[in-house]
Amino acid sequence: MPIALKKGEPIYIHETFYALMQGYDAVAMETDVQIGGSDQLFNIIVAGRKLQEALGQKPLVGIITAILPGTDGVQRMSKSTGNIVPINTGANDMFGKLMSVPDSAMALYMRLVTRWSPHEIEKIEQDVVSGALHPRDAKMNMAGEITSIFYGEEDAKSARENFVKTFQQKEIPDEMPDFALQSGQTVVDVILAAGLAESKSKARSLIDQKGVKLDGEVLERGDAPFPHPGVLQVGKRRFVRVK
Repeated sequence: MPIALKKGEPIYIHETFYALMQGYDAVAMETDVQIGGSDQLFNIIVAGRKLQEALGQKPLVGIITAILPGTDGVQRMSKSTGNIVPINTGANDMFGKLMSVPDSAMALYMRLVTRWSPHEIEKIEQDVVSGALHPRDAKMNMAGEITSIFYGEEDAKSARENFVKTFQQKEIPDEMPDFALQSGQTVVDVILAAGLAESKSKARSLIDQKGVKLDGEVLERGDAPFPHPGVLQVGKRRFVRVK
């Protein structure tokens, strides 16, 4: 019985149509194989296969994968919850976000995202448990492997070096984008124009959390004129050189 029914919650008609229409996709395309996360188990295995059988087709083979958690290590990765690792924001950002993943989620990331074999992953896990490999180093290797898939070995290596400089040695990275300061721009204006926050509310939230610094000094007012050129840091991993 569906969980909603057990709880006495209403089930709307569009919710029943969703599985039915996804199942009919398999019929329309005469699908042989469908791949989806475990949350799609009913839609693929039950709806898809049953409709194909009912309409005289050979039922598809369903390949069901585990769900990748987000950077919080708990909820599924989703843009709406803000726990994603974007693939189009650069090697440094990807590496940094992967390093923020909790140790408890590393096993899933290694199995679902890396190119490592099960034997290699088991060896890493054994070394972490035995103390032969520090969890931080294991995570850095994982972050480097995943980053290299999207950006190549050289960029992944550079991202790792920048991370070490910025967070382990507390240094400002050597390379960062430039931003040309315009007359009259406020702190929030610069943060948004430089692409360091997604919205004004997010920028103000970072300022309230003392997460915005200019040359190492905390900026406390988002509506104030931007003080002067320098290195602007937003959050832990985003830097821009304001000129």
